Amino acid sequence: MKKIVLAYSGGLDTSYCLKKFSNEGFEVHAISVNTGGFTEKELAEIEKNAYKLGASKYKSINAIEEFYNKIVKYLVFGNVLRNNTYPLSVSSERIIQAIEIVEYAIKNKCDFIAHGSTGAGNDQVRFDMIFQILAPEIQILTPIRDNSLSRQEELDYLKSNNIDLKWNKAKYSINKGLWGTSVGGDETLTSNKKLPDNAYPGKITDKKTEKITLEFEKGEICGVNGKELNSVKAIEYISNLCDSFFIGRDIHVGDTIVGIKGRVGFQAGGPQVIIKAHHLLEKHVLTKWQLFQKDKLADFYGMLLHEGQYLDPVMRNIESFMESSQSKVTGSVIVSLYPYRFELEGIISKNDLMNTQFGSYGEKNKLWSSDDAKGFIKILSTQNKIYQNINEKK
Repeated sequence: MKKIVLAYSGGLDTSYCLKKFSNEGFEVHAISVNTGGFTEKELAEIEKNAYKLGASKYKSINAIEEFYNKIVKYLVFGNVLRNNTYPLSVSSERIIQAIEIVEYAIKNKCDFIAHGSTGAGNDQVRFDMIFQILAPEIQILTPIRDNSLSRQEELDYLKSNNIDLKWNKAKYSINKGLWGTSVGGDETLTSNKKLPDNAYPGKITDKKTEKITLEFEKGEICGVNGKELNSVKAIEYISNLCDSFFIGRDIHVGDTIVGIKGRVGFQAGGPQVIIKAHHLLEKHVLTKWQLFQKDKLADFYGMLLHEGQYLDPVMRNIESFMESSQSKVTGSVIVSLYPYRFELEGIISKNDLMNTQFGSYGEKNKLWSSDDAKGFIKILSTQNKIYQNINEKK
């Protein structure tokens, strides 16, 4: 029997693939890569369904720490928000999932590697690129894409094989991970409709203001309210808290890798609060040129990551710059949470460059005299004086 490793999420597309390959006589290894968002009960259900669908072997790979250390950490360092909106929740997960899947395929000498992406989205590019680069000798199978299957055709096939799982009735496609939850549905296929509240996971439980303090050490989130936590636990804690306030719901509109415009809803209160808090701390402790260069490189880093170019060596170069920029990004950020929104109140850091020892903006200068200021302004305006003089004569 030929061996196939299938990137298996337990959703409709990968369930169709699993059943189809099983029926065709392949030895199917259904592999889930957990990048956050799954409970033990949910993982057990996914495993149960995998064997029901005909998997020869099922394995769940816990890659949450790997996901944080290889990707999420740098998204925080760079304050990366795609189009100033989206924290790259799902697109960043796919990279780690693809790497783990292809490493499993190589280790287990699989003949084929498969995923359930369609031909109209970004994930096909991310998966295929990683697979082709790391294991060019392994053939990639993509039945949903190759046969242009509709959701209904997949459902009909599964039902004809006596498979009728609960996700068949789900109206919205929801992907939850450590770095946020994405939501897709009929409304996201249009340009003018918003997703209803019930499309997002959870329900609002907190309606009063809550003040929290986020602790950072060299750019990494390391605690909340004075309690030390590892970065993954801190992200999970802040995300759950934000979810109870319905913070972080929005719709991202952007350019897909395949050239068409796309919309996706998301709920990522934790990532948004962490990124904004981190950015505020940076504005206090970094120089203006550090901030300027970081913004430029971070935007480029986010774009390449979104488009599946994670393995390009320039990504490691940018990560080195990001890491070096964080040596002074240590301190606390005070945040107030409200239903549907949050406010950054301020920071406390021993590295704060806003230091009254050197002056108070708009109030008192301690490092220069009034004559120094007048001379500085005179020289600073020289270039434009020349330009205006020359062009006024013309």
